[in-house]
Amino acid sequence: MTHGYVRSEHKESLLKRLKRIEGQVRGLQAMIEDERYCIDILTQVSATRAALDGVAVGVMEDHVRHCVREGGEEKVDELMGAVERLVRSR
Repeated sequence: MTHGYVRSEHKESLLKRLKRIEGQVRGLQAMIEDERYCIDILTQVSATRAALDGVAVGVMEDHVRHCVREGGEEKVDELMGAVERLVRSR
């Protein structure tokens, strides 16, 4: 089994999404610096979290389709630990 982080066909898409998220975070910094309305800031935080969740789901899908499928019970346990950490962080 080869180890990889993301299937190559998804890598560019995930990188584009992360760059957009990076822009969202910079926008949040600017909003706070400009003392924008709190609800607007919270709305952007929510959108940023949703975007990060989308990246996480994409990486998880690749992991399930490649590593878990070929790795057996050990990889299932590893995945479940990652899912628990992801859910707990919310």
